[in-house]
Amino acid sequence: MSAIPRPAHLEGLERYEAGMSLDEFERSSGLARVYKLASNENPLGPSPKALAAAALALQRIHLYPDGPGTKLREALAARLGVSGSQVAIGNGSTDLIDLLARSFLGPDDEGLTGSAAFARFRQCVAARNHHARLVPMKDHGLDVEALAAAITPRTRLLFLPNPNNPTGTWNTAAEVDALLARLPAGALLILDEAYREFAEEQPGYPDGLALVKAGAPVVVLRTFSKAYGLAGLRVGYAIAAPEVVSAIDTVREPFNTNLVGQAAALAALEDEAHLRATIELNRAERTRVAAALAARGLRVLPSLANFLCVETSPRAGADVFKALLGHGVIVRPLGPYGMPGFLRVSIGNADENTAFLAALDEVVAG
Repeated sequence: MSAIPRPAHLEGLERYEAGMSLDEFERSSGLARVYKLASNENPLGPSPKALAAAALALQRIHLYPDGPGTKLREALAARLGVSGSQVAIGNGSTDLIDLLARSFLGPDDEGLTGSAAFARFRQCVAARNHHARLVPMKDHGLDVEALAAAITPRTRLLFLPNPNNPTGTWNTAAEVDALLARLPAGALLILDEAYREFAEEQPGYPDGLALVKAGAPVVVLRTFSKAYGLAGLRVGYAIAAPEVVSAIDTVREPFNTNLVGQAAALAALEDEAHLRATIELNRAERTRVAAALAARGLRVLPSLANFLCVETSPRAGADVFKALLGHGVIVRPLGPYGMPGFLRVSIGNADENTAFLAALDEVVAG
């Protein structure tokens, strides 16, 4: 039987490589204790209220979920002060990135973002029409001036992750306003705020929601995966003009968020105490770990997220990653982002972070 040729339109497309899974490493390593600091997950886990709601929802998984996620949309709309027609629900915010590319990019339209911005932006645009354009970063952050200069009449979507994954860097409200002023008619600025709960108290951090309410051509993406601790249930949402939400709803899968995820997200919204505990733990531990790394002579990029981007040069980040695996610590090497001398390290709880620092000392000494 002859081999089936790879479809021509897939040539040049890259596959998203997720961080090493805990199950995979535990099976292969034989280590008694493993610390996963690779995927920016919540070390406190989900809210107990979300867990209870998920358990209750399991009794109904023989039924299809509500396709539009009506209750969750309405709850989000009420909390955010917008109409339900301005909220779209996705299978994580990554689903919404793909839906935006499918909705708004014609054959000759282009999507624009930074060269070391979240990989799914360029991957979704490339899969749609191969017209993803990457702009060099500045000090490992999104260069707003360079992005604005790179805009052409074909630019339809401009992706600005804030804070950015994997660098943790961010752009100010003034920078976002300046970029919007140069956005052509018909184009959309996608503000990816997956880590906003960890960043919103920073002076000068943009209020994407206010921009949407003011009628700016902005789509705000948010998620329940990070601060709310529901990464395994895949629930994200977008806030945008009703016309944008309508376009997303036109192309999305009929049941793109599951019944358990919708129920857990709805309950997680109500647990302000758990969210606050998550934010406070992250702030304290991020400060401690950053200072500890700096004390070891390592450069740490400024971060408003729940991870740190650490320079390992002259040693390759991939080599340090492999050495840390031998000590039961999983982090994320950044070679695929054009940053071979860097690692991304999630902020865990105090014990996990201390274990990482101890393992790093062993690796450096070795």
